[in-house]
Amino acid sequence: MTIDFNLSKMRTEYGFPVRYYLASDNGEIFMNDLIGSRISIEYQHVINCVSCGKVTGRSYMNGHCYDCYTTLPECDEGVFNPEKDLSHLGISRDMEWSKKYSLIDHYVYLAFTGDLKVGVTRHNQIPTRWIDQGAVAAIKFAKTPNRNLAGLIEVEMKKHIADKTNWKAMLSVSKQNIDLVERKKFFLPMLPDELVDYASFDDSVTEIVYPYDYKLANVKVVSLNNFDKISGVLVGIKGQYLVFDNGIAFNVRSHSGYRIKLTIM
Repeated sequence: MTIDFNLSKMRTEYGFPVRYYLASDNGEIFMNDLIGSRISIEYQHVINCVSCGKVTGRSYMNGHCYDCYTTLPECDEGVFNPEKDLSHLGISRDMEWSKKYSLIDHYVYLAFTGDLKVGVTRHNQIPTRWIDQGAVAAIKFAKTPNRNLAGLIEVEMKKHIADKTNWKAMLSVSKQNIDLVERKKFFLPMLPDELVDYASFDDSVTEIVYPYDYKLANVKVVSLNNFDKISGVLVGIKGQYLVFDNGIAFNVRSHSGYRIKLTIM
């Protein structure tokens, strides 16, 4: 079977394991069912903006053209750096968008993705955000009424904890090897006085299991910017990565908007 369509971030459903769905022009493909099958992803050398649809020579922020990247609220600097979100001051590219996405409850969290990391997400993106980052476990660290405050807490924690996912470490672990509750207790006293009231008392740890074979060694991330075609037997999925038996890992989300031909053999 061969299908032509533009890639987009895989939709996920929390389960044991996580369930992955890839949108195509013919409907969603349940990716878990393809594990064990040989597939190929062939780049058609076209990128369509995920927002306006026009052809763009370069993808910005996971699939946007330059015009959308520089004007849309979802591409604003405050999305990259939550502490720079100014919607709580009435400053936004689109205040209606900000009311829906920025001026709502946010969580600062600790996650184990191969290493301990800190991050920020909207309350309605749990556990999706953790799944997309390939976390095997996560805990809520603080809860705030807007994105800016969550960002300020993250900035403080970044003095002690990484805020980026190391993809090599992420693709090499199957379970946490640290106590997230103890880590949370250790770091909470480091919050400055003006932010301590936002600490979360929810110490529940969410564990996440992926449909992924952890026996692979020397995994290499490959981009369609450098290869016209990627193929192999799909052995697992973690985060937004498809992992093949030949050690190739392909980040679906970072190729949003890319037109591809998917062949399932």
